[in-house]
Amino acid sequence: MLPFEDENLPLFTVGQVAEMLEVQQAFLRRLDEFDVVRPSRSSGGQRRYSRTEVTVVSYVARLADEGMTLAAIRRVLELEEQVKALEAERDALLTALAERDELLAALTRRQRADRSRDRSR
Repeated sequence: MLPFEDENLPLFTVGQVAEMLEVQQAFLRRLDEFDVVRPSRSSGGQRRYSRTEVTVVSYVARLADEGMTLAAIRRVLELEEQVKALEAERDALLTALAERDELLAALTRRQRADRSRDRSR
């Protein structure tokens, strides 16, 4: 994979992200200070944003434009992460139930075949 294909590689500076999203650099710093979006830091201590983080910042900027506070936005992001985790857990449980049902069906078929064979003797 090429470096620019990695959505989580911190490539973009505060200035680049501010220009791309048409937001103030101070807004990006506040997002970091309020633990809304925590970009990586370069060896020199500069914030570096990944493509994933830029997408989140864009979403956060829309929510802020709608009048939400940073605390409220942070809570929305936390709840969305919880929903994703619960959906993944649900999907895993559904898969496990489907596998159990397949095993149960196979066992039932085998038991019926064994009973049928025993009756024919």
